[in-house]
Amino acid sequence: MTETVMGVSTAVRPVIEVTDAGIRFRRNRLSRRNFKDLFAGSARRTRADEFWALRHVSFSVAPGEAIGVVGRNGQGKSTLLKLVAEVMLPDDGSVQVRDGVAPLIEITGGFVDDLSVRDNVYLTAGLHGMKNQEIAERFDEIIEFAEIGDFLDTPYKHLSSGMRVRIAFAVISRLEEPILLVDEVLAVGDKAFKEKCYRRIEEMLEGGRTMFFVSHNEKDLRRFCTRGLYLDKGALVLDASIDEVLDRYDADYGTP
Repeated sequence: MTETVMGVSTAVRPVIEVTDAGIRFRRNRLSRRNFKDLFAGSARRTRADEFWALRHVSFSVAPGEAIGVVGRNGQGKSTLLKLVAEVMLPDDGSVQVRDGVAPLIEITGGFVDDLSVRDNVYLTAGLHGMKNQEIAERFDEIIEFAEIGDFLDTPYKHLSSGMRVRIAFAVISRLEEPILLVDEVLAVGDKAFKEKCYRRIEEMLEGGRTMFFVSHNEKDLRRFCTRGLYLDKGALVLDASIDEVLDRYDADYGTP
């Protein structure tokens, strides 16, 4: 991977290198049990089916690339993002991530139902590495972005699903990590707020962030991404421009 500076070609160190990576899951099945087994509370496991969610996947990512991850449901897209986020480790191969990650993956996870919105902002931002002073400095802009100022002292459990996404996106999108992982997080929410979030993503990309974007929306993929990774049955079928990847996917299965 190279770039040209003042007419001189120089090597660019990838921020992400995935080399022959694979991750394996186990699907356990129980045998039929007789009354004695049930009474004893035992469960005889007769077979454990293993399957590869990802297998022999290799690619590298340069700083500032915006990559769309394409494929049908259950083909390994979210698993790949979790490997890059380092919340999962590969069973085969390696995944090297050389910069910090802001994961917009299952973003409402980790919020505490009985805590107020205010307390959850501090808790969640703190868990993602922000110091209390940083949170205090960004608190007003987080709340303004989420449009949730009337609910600061409301228990999180009383928020609607759309409001939960608003506050979670507002917090995590204020992290300054260089790598952004986005996985269908805005499926819930109104159209106006979704567009507001998308403009925020564009701002981050313009600022030089690297992004992985998982979506089934072809228009969104073309809007944000220049490069695509097409996953099918856990394998990387095509690594090319986003237009080539979407055209290939459309030829195979129809629109994403």
